[in-house]
Amino acid sequence: MIMIPLLFSGCESSAEQGEQKIEITNPVLPGDRPDPTVIKVGDTYWASATSNEWAPLFPIFKSKDLVNWELETYVFPGGAPDWAYKNFWAPELTYDEEHDKVYAYYTARDEDSDRLSVGVASADSPEGPYEDHGPLVAQELGSIDAYEARDSDGTLYMLWKEDGNSQGEPTPMWAQEITEDRTELVGKKYELFRNDEPWEGHLVEGISIFQANDYFYATYSAGSCCDVACDYKTGVARSKNLLGPWEKYDENPVITDNDDWKCAGHGSVVENKGDFYFLYHAYSRDGTVYVGREAVLEKIKWTEDDWPVFENDAEYSRERAAWDFTDNFESGLNPLWQWRVTQDIDYETGSEGLKVRASRENEDLGTLLVQPTTSPNYEMTATVDLQQTEGDAEAGIALIGGADNSFGAPVAGIGISAGNNSVKVWKTVREETEIIEKIPVDQPDESKELKIEVSEGYLLDLAVKENGSWNIIAEQVDASALVPWGMGFRLGMIAKGDSSDYVNIKEFNLINY
Repeated sequence: MIMIPLLFSGCESSAEQGEQKIEITNPVLPGDRPDPTVIKVGDTYWASATSNEWAPLFPIFKSKDLVNWELETYVFPGGAPDWAYKNFWAPELTYDEEHDKVYAYYTARDEDSDRLSVGVASADSPEGPYEDHGPLVAQELGSIDAYEARDSDGTLYMLWKEDGNSQGEPTPMWAQEITEDRTELVGKKYELFRNDEPWEGHLVEGISIFQANDYFYATYSAGSCCDVACDYKTGVARSKNLLGPWEKYDENPVITDNDDWKCAGHGSVVENKGDFYFLYHAYSRDGTVYVGREAVLEKIKWTEDDWPVFENDAEYSRERAAWDFTDNFESGLNPLWQWRVTQDIDYETGSEGLKVRASRENEDLGTLLVQPTTSPNYEMTATVDLQQTEGDAEAGIALIGGADNSFGAPVAGIGISAGNNSVKVWKTVREETEIIEKIPVDQPDESKELKIEVSEGYLLDLAVKENGSWNIIAEQVDASALVPWGMGFRLGMIAKGDSSDYVNIKEFNLINY
């Protein structure tokens, strides 16, 4: 079992709380964790989030209190299912108590049709292993954001959004009966509602269903979710029957921007001791798109006429130092590390650190091992063993984003790397590498310590340690143009060079401010 403590201190576990209410400390899942989903199995909560193009796919987090989480495993630890190749979005966990089975719905793009599709996988426990059952629906305009719910008569339905906004069309929310083994949609599909209110703009999406007060309630999102111009918001609707008619709250939206968070939406509702909580994503005001959409927890309140609403006062109250990180690779590759879903990485770990095969993949960035940023202000350092770095290969650290802020832009980055002849600061965009600064390496058999210090999420100072002091060889390099659509920056390690060569990184450290 793989476990990483992501967060420290906070409220007590559920077993220790007794009748105490949850003391929320946000964000509960830091960094780029969009479209969060949460379920409860026994006395334990399980969550997941969007992966985009970073493997392993769909992290599985575990918690006793909804506030403090550990990374347990992944739905697809070995990479993408055979039928899908990108856009790994919006996992939705569900637990079938009668059959003691866990299902993970998810969105991905079909390799054959190139359509956004909803797939599903199943496991005997939240930890997995998960068996993939392939795609369930792939409409011409795209099908995304699945959610499972039972009607009052026990009929099981899968709900999803038709992605009409991608082609300038409306975005209906559909429901269709699904077999109990979750492998096939059957019968007629029903439209629940669509974007028809002015505040909703060009879409509604991210539906979550829960029951209370003799109603089915739906939380849903509207607006623009994922870039510097986002205006995402959350609304609610209700119905006496799952298939409708649905009534939207006349005071929507119920979550809007506040002092600490902006563009909030797409989450799941879960119950704790008779209260309901909404786990959703939002950009922090200071980290914004550079850190990405983080998972925020907020308690549902009720109006006198039984509408679920929010105080809309969630604060950023977590100390960022809680997410400092160090890895010497002695006990394996820490499961926080991610790589491009299109690349099979080759590495070894042990007492000598990390030995990883170089490449020219990923738009000539090389082999990438990265993790989400969790603060706009931080420094990362790594030690490269040049004696163990082969040929003309280079090893280093980098900030990884996209060639621009558009949907589907290729991966790009800025970094510092050391090889047997030089230390370089570089910027790689669309397979073109610009050398920003370069200094010679006098003793190629020694180790080199490299550092990138980031401020405001996008300004980089890049340095190498010489004679015990840091020599900054490039200052205030602006990475803002490389912030990717729909995800924050990643930080981490690169190995660039011929695929017959390996590099050796002895240690990696991250300090957040």
